[in-house]
Amino acid sequence: FNPFGVYLGRIFSQGYVPDEVLEAARIDGAGDLATYFKVALKMLGPGLITLFLFQLTAIWNNFFLPMVMLSDQKLYPVSLGLYQWNSSATVSPEYYPVVIMGSLFAVLPLILAFMLLQRFWRAGLTAGAVK
Repeated sequence: FNPFGVYLGRIFSQGYVPDEVLEAARIDGAGDLATYFKVALKMLGPGLITLFLFQLTAIWNNFFLPMVMLSDQKLYPVSLGLYQWNSSATVSPEYYPVVIMGSLFAVLPLILAFMLLQRFWRAGLTAGAVK
């Protein structure tokens, strides 16, 4: 967990889950765990997906930590591999198309994740919950 994720999750949950909805769940007889899992967690879905995508992007684009921690170049992530290819392209220009295609393939998993998880960003989940 990073501090920004904790802050964003706290602010989102304070603003997006009205106290009236939680009180209504308690009046209906739901306990604390049932209120959390059946009511609040479903309302917090867009915020959790946003935090997941922030973390996924940060981990996928991590550059310095793998460079310091890994000694075998075969274990390098995509960002370090592209860096090495780009360093080779300054000496041999025939590597430039490889670097460009590698950059495209490096971005495709992130684009795919954003496209697949986009359906979880729903507006107005609590629009009619509170008068």
